[in-house]
Amino acid sequence: MSDSNPSWDLSDLLNQWAYEPGKLNVRVIMGTDGEPRIQMRLDLGVLQMHMEGRPDGQRPRGFESLLDYHEARLDNSPNPGGSTAGDAASEPDAGAIFDAGVSDSESESAGEADAEGDGGASEPTEADAPRPRGERFTLTPDDCRELREEAVQYYHRYMALLVLEDYEGVVRDTTRNLRVLDLCARYAEAEDDRAALEPFRAYITMMRARALASQALKDNEPKAALHAIDEGLDALRQHFASTGQDGAFEASGEVQMLRGMRESLVPKLPTSPRAELKKRLDAAVRAENYELAAILRDELKAMGE
Repeated sequence: MSDSNPSWDLSDLLNQWAYEPGKLNVRVIMGTDGEPRIQMRLDLGVLQMHMEGRPDGQRPRGFESLLDYHEARLDNSPNPGGSTAGDAASEPDAGAIFDAGVSDSESESAGEADAEGDGGASEPTEADAPRPRGERFTLTPDDCRELREEAVQYYHRYMALLVLEDYEGVVRDTTRNLRVLDLCARYAEAEDDRAALEPFRAYITMMRARALASQALKDNEPKAALHAIDEGLDALRQHFASTGQDGAFEASGEVQMLRGMRESLVPKLPTSPRAELKKRLDAAVRAENYELAAILRDELKAMGE
């Protein structure tokens, strides 16, 4: 059904903001409600997202997200149960595009996709708290599909936040999507749904570690950045080992990404006073500046060497 209302035409908006192939084109604008929005320029339009909460602004069943709703169901379940097959999946981070079970029309809007939603929905009360649908908590195939579709929204947002250098937001959204992986891996009724998102775990783990390290560098804490990278590498090693893919660790693109970041970071680490003195002593000896070398040796001895 067509509509002749010219005010719905996005041509002016799209012409003012050209699409650049091969680049994530992202900006922050102010919404008509006075709240900021993230916009991502796509080849056929603009994707618009809320900065916090669910990216489309919806509050499904009165909760911030479907994930929060199902986690509340789990908390209220007298018998959580769960699949032992998902136990190995409980490490930090999955995400390239989370397209499992999501069509192109669902994952990318061709127009100005804002879906502002029921932002004014009332908070859930005790009477509204979700009750378990059976004696054992499980996720149906429809539950898992909806969770995957919701995870796509958060994927788009954390990629945009990475471009905007909002690393805390990236950590928040990647950590949140890892909770989706863990919930589905442990409680999905169907084996296909338990496994559907697992191929993305390594990617999200890497993105989370990368964001943690980037935030630490932003705060001028190179040692904390190094620690975040090492924790990410350990999580990836555990993930590949737990899935019987020990050999995949070394070949993993995510591992190579973090190692490359680590190598570029090491020279930025502050050296200890003793190491700095030794470095200066070696340089003085090479320059045959023996007077300076003697002074530096005395300083090293004074430090207890």
